[in-house]
Amino acid sequence: MGTISLLINGRSRQAGGGGTFERRNPLDGTVATTAPAATPEDAREAVRAAAEAFAGWSRTGPGQRRELLLRAADALEAKSEAFAQAMAAETGASAMWAGFNVHLAAGMLREAAGQATQVGGEVIPSDIPGNLAMGLRVPAGVVVGMAPWNAPVILGVRAVATPLACGNTVVLKGSEMCPATHGLIIEALQEAGLPDGVVNFVTNAPADAAGVVEALIAHPATRRVNFTGSTKVGRIIARLCAEHLKPVVLELGGKAPLVVLDDADLDTAVDAAAFGAFANSGQICMSTERIVVDERIADAFVARLAAKARTLPVGDPREGPVVLGSVVDMATVHRCNEMIDDALAKGATLLCGGKATNTLMPATLLDRVTSDMRIYTEETFGPVKAIVRVAGEDEAVACANDNAYGLAAAVIGADVARALRVAGRIQSGICHVNGPTVHDEPQMPFGGVKDSGYGRFGGKAGIEAFTDLRWITVQTSPRQYPF
Repeated sequence: MGTISLLINGRSRQAGGGGTFERRNPLDGTVATTAPAATPEDAREAVRAAAEAFAGWSRTGPGQRRELLLRAADALEAKSEAFAQAMAAETGASAMWAGFNVHLAAGMLREAAGQATQVGGEVIPSDIPGNLAMGLRVPAGVVVGMAPWNAPVILGVRAVATPLACGNTVVLKGSEMCPATHGLIIEALQEAGLPDGVVNFVTNAPADAAGVVEALIAHPATRRVNFTGSTKVGRIIARLCAEHLKPVVLELGGKAPLVVLDDADLDTAVDAAAFGAFANSGQICMSTERIVVDERIADAFVARLAAKARTLPVGDPREGPVVLGSVVDMATVHRCNEMIDDALAKGATLLCGGKATNTLMPATLLDRVTSDMRIYTEETFGPVKAIVRVAGEDEAVACANDNAYGLAAAVIGADVARALRVAGRIQSGICHVNGPTVHDEPQMPFGGVKDSGYGRFGGKAGIEAFTDLRWITVQTSPRQYPF
């Protein structure tokens, strides 16, 4: 992929200290990308550039912001092949997953473009005669976005699109795992014609992450932060933001349950489970991590799901179409292998797949998982999934909620009213009835509860997250004062 650059105040450049780092392909270890190892001073310079550009961009009319974001969507789609190559090289992602990323990310830019005219407010009745009182949504200022590697185009675009539509300027910190992929997003935004400094981009070596992130958050001009990633790192971001009094949107880990009720259509349940569990090799925050199935239909459901999982092709995405490409690193392999060993030692049954020796991991299902097994509680973030058998609706809900996370969930059942009632009892920010746990649309309020974070991306919720609410009054007639 060659060497990429930082973007600060409209200028492509290398890191101030001249440092670089390499991102290597997870399958064969070849160098995928050489990227600038930004310093904390580079980070501060990026925020300063965004702050200087804010005055002009925040006064830009919504029609102009809309037009530029629509152009960016077109430019992003034109890079579909480049994104597929970059994602395969940097993270081992399949072409199918890359294509979905570009499609949804372009939709996010178009949705953000439409939101530009929706940043409004309300007139609020005042007790003061002749007083026109308004609550207005106004741009917050500089927004720092930090995006992960697993859905890099979707989440990189999400970190900046709505903030830009609202009149903010942004700094995107690219992931150390996919700097070239995130760099392509910045190229698309630049090609659309955004003014210098409105969008800035920094990348850092893994060892320098703490210093760069603190510099971005601590800068006085930073007004909002958004982070998508692990709960472990999210806690660090939350502490930094609290220390510096910076509002933050956090979308963190998940352990999404798919509840299959006893009246579920088995074809619907199997299709939803397979897609939710194995899309992008299970490396999605919404991935189905636990399949909670009523024991009355469990045997039939498990047999069908295992049969489908065995047919899912695994391979190097650079060599042809696959469903499961490479996972991102050997740490994922070791973690999943340890969970398989732990589950089998404690009585689980291996239905398909199994332990891997490299990053090409097959679709793996473990049946009869119980709460004393690591895989019941811990996020695998890989294509290794737990099946838990339960007796009835109440046990299903209890199992679904028996976890620290609360991002996505799904319920499959023929009686939609009943399934909706069950969905209402599950502790999650997102729940789908008769659909998979993996489902995202640009206009929807996206986010979780419990250890999955707080705040929401998308739609009106995104506008609220990236604007300040100001109380403005106009006294239209003489006012009486007590002295």
